[in-house]
Amino acid sequence: MAYRPTKKFKKTLLGGGAVVVLAGLNAPAALTFAEEKYHAYKIAQPGYKAQYGSWSTVDIPEKYRTNAIHAALLNTGKVLIIAGSGNEQKKFDEGTFETVLWDPKDNSFELVPTPEDFFCAGHAQLPDGRLLVAGGTARYEVLGDQVMRAGGGMRVKNENPDKAITFKKGTRFRSPSGVTYVSKFDVTVPKAKRQFKISYAKSGRMLPWKTSVKAAEARVFVEAAEEGPRAVTKEAAQYEIVGLKGEDADNAYGLAEAITMDKQDFQGIRAAYEFDPKAERYIPVDPMKEARWYPTLVTLQDGKVLAVSGLDDVGAILSGDNEYYDPKTKKWSKAPFRYFPTYPALFLTKGGKVFYSGANAGYGPADKGREPGIWDLEKNTFKKVGGLTDLDQTETAASLVLPPAQDQRVMILGGGGVGESGKATGRTAIIDLDEDSPVFKTGPQLPQGTRYLNSVIMPDDTVFTSGGSKDYRGRGASNILKAQFYDPKANAFKAAAEPTVGRNYHSEALLLPDGRVVTFGSDSLFGDKDNTKLGKFEQRMEIYTPPYLFRDKALRPVLGAGPRELPASGVATFKSAHPERIARARLMRPSAVTHTTDVEQRSIELKLRKGRSAVTVEVPGDKSLVPPGWYMLFVTDAEGTPSEAKWIHVR
Repeated sequence: MAYRPTKKFKKTLLGGGAVVVLAGLNAPAALTFAEEKYHAYKIAQPGYKAQYGSWSTVDIPEKYRTNAIHAALLNTGKVLIIAGSGNEQKKFDEGTFETVLWDPKDNSFELVPTPEDFFCAGHAQLPDGRLLVAGGTARYEVLGDQVMRAGGGMRVKNENPDKAITFKKGTRFRSPSGVTYVSKFDVTVPKAKRQFKISYAKSGRMLPWKTSVKAAEARVFVEAAEEGPRAVTKEAAQYEIVGLKGEDADNAYGLAEAITMDKQDFQGIRAAYEFDPKAERYIPVDPMKEARWYPTLVTLQDGKVLAVSGLDDVGAILSGDNEYYDPKTKKWSKAPFRYFPTYPALFLTKGGKVFYSGANAGYGPADKGREPGIWDLEKNTFKKVGGLTDLDQTETAASLVLPPAQDQRVMILGGGGVGESGKATGRTAIIDLDEDSPVFKTGPQLPQGTRYLNSVIMPDDTVFTSGGSKDYRGRGASNILKAQFYDPKANAFKAAAEPTVGRNYHSEALLLPDGRVVTFGSDSLFGDKDNTKLGKFEQRMEIYTPPYLFRDKALRPVLGAGPRELPASGVATFKSAHPERIARARLMRPSAVTHTTDVEQRSIELKLRKGRSAVTVEVPGDKSLVPPGWYMLFVTDAEGTPSEAKWIHVR
């Protein structure tokens, strides 16, 4: 539908005589001003909003503006925005770590004390409504031309079976040739293990037990005490720990791995916390077995969480050491060994298997771990699936389980080449995991090649996508100010209102309980088209109000009183003044999103019965379809207009 300005508007626009238009003949800036003014008029019209929706910027007091690296919706309706050090070396050095709690209902903000640098951590929704946050940053990267001191991993050994030993940051290790290295973190080495060996004489008589000790070890990153290449080494050697004497010196020592002057990547931490939405604070739990930076955390059907991939404590990508978190014991245990690039998009599917769509973010070689497939955790087998085009451009892609989740269809959208590649694809693809031999089938093209696309499942079974950029981190002013809806039934995109804030790397989007979508963050590498000025982190938040909220408000479905806990039967009844207006019901898991990766969100179709003044919904009992936790319950009318969500706890 075309929109034309009214006579009054034309008079206003052209009125100052035809000065603005005439000036436009010789001054492009003036013409641009006129176009922008008309565009602002057009998108404010009720007819436009009813067709395309509308964007608005959130008013954030300066005190609460932060670099949104992670965002998660809590069962209180508030949004946890985690920055950590926010990709700012200065804040990291100062130990200034930030978390902001935002309440969309009254647009209030609160600063939350942040005990660790959760910058580039992983997170998952736990069964009781807490948010597990694990991993983060131990050390910022140092580029190759900035490396002044050789650095690498030092394996610290302890042969004492009677006690563990802790070495503080700054501990010195001296090589046989006299070169000294300094640890950059505290490290605790467990006590050694006694081993008993039983042997027998030829007569069959048991001989006295023989005992031996197996040394325990832990690893820590070290740097040379002095600058220059003299400290570079690739040879195995035993290093004395400066300051130890007697038996302690005999029992504890270092074994160096390669110590080089190559680029030193970000390094992960082992720390893990649960964020309590009631107390609104972080609560420490047992640390992970492995340090992780850029990990993916996936909630499984039994409520445990699988932690996968990441950069470790010396900046190397983990070779496949994964682990489980048990929210009942607050402890970690070993999970099946399997390699993935960092932030892999892993989705829980029927039967408890995990599907890897191929989407990922950040780190890992181009020729390893990029192919999608089905991971059977019990057998630790991985069945690759085919059909995905542009397989070299799955990094920074968006991915999600299409609604409803019962259909077991997974979609991947856009993406780019590995690392700082300028490649970007407009490819979308969909796989039906219920097929006997599932393969990806090409979906509709995005309007252009897009990296960092944010994708949000909506209560009306569409998928809202927005933002992204054509190039790595928005390079060359390539942010895409576009948004669109994907309709799974029509297998087609439909245009939505255009956002005013560009979003690329370090951006997020999630669905709010009132049916709107909020977008955060963006971390452009440069601030101009010629790539001559450094970029600035985008701290503005924008809210998208979909077209369905511009329909007659009096006819919008409303859910009344009902249970907060889902009964064991899986059936729950809610009051409704107008049950005849309700056509469908959806159970939607709240998001926990970072780096375009949101493996939590999913929408489950519910059986619906309507009474005289109530509606009854039935939740499927399959825990691999509906993992335990808090969910938003939406009902919609025949046009897809949703109610405001009711929170319900599924055990």
